[in-house]
Amino acid sequence: MSNFFDNQITPTTSITEVVSEAAALPTETNPDTTGHYTPQQIKSATQELLKFGLLEMERKPKLYQTALTHQQTINTILEPLDLKLKIDDIRGLAFLVIGEGMFADNEAENEWSHPLIRRQRLTLEQTLLLAILRQHFIAHEQESGVGAAGAIIDIDELKPQLLTYLGESGSDSRDEKRLRNLLEKLETHGVVSEINEKAQITIRPIITHLANPETLKLLLQHFKQLTSNKPEHG
Repeated sequence: MSNFFDNQITPTTSITEVVSEAAALPTETNPDTTGHYTPQQIKSATQELLKFGLLEMERKPKLYQTALTHQQTINTILEPLDLKLKIDDIRGLAFLVIGEGMFADNEAENEWSHPLIRRQRLTLEQTLLLAILRQHFIAHEQESGVGAAGAIIDIDELKPQLLTYLGESGSDSRDEKRLRNLLEKLETHGVVSEINEKAQITIRPIITHLANPETLKLLLQHFKQLTSNKPEHG
């Protein structure tokens, strides 16, 4: 199964040793040949994007606004790194993707490799949970409007949906621990918040850009078919 995260830089993707030389980003002590200095606000936004891959208006409004206002300038900085800034202004997102230049010599996008990016793949169970969470997020936007905050779901509501596909272990505590472990893995990708004291998580809007919706629908249909074909034990 192809990796849904191949073309995106997820919030915790390691951009290892991001050009440790001075050429990585212009600095005030190293102006370019025209004598131009990169403003500090643009530096900060670019560095934050390189570190986390994502800026959210709700969490870091000043840096997000800088990315929104200076998208072209930031893309000029990112172009030699084969990275590109994309903006989803409706949801208040600024995030990095792999630049088109990475695919110029490849027949398929899933063949790319990048010297600064470590690819991170999801397990089948993580991908399944991602598909379920994405359904909830889309339903939330249909009800409250695109870009509406507050896509919150209880663990107790999520667990039976996941077990519909994976099956129960026979132990409620074991099943909940399994779900919590999966959510913690997705949290590192920036897809959900950490589990709060009310046993709830918030689905973060980047989920709409990290997954191919048609592929996720096919995955859920496949699991439903497998579930319906399971022999009943009498």
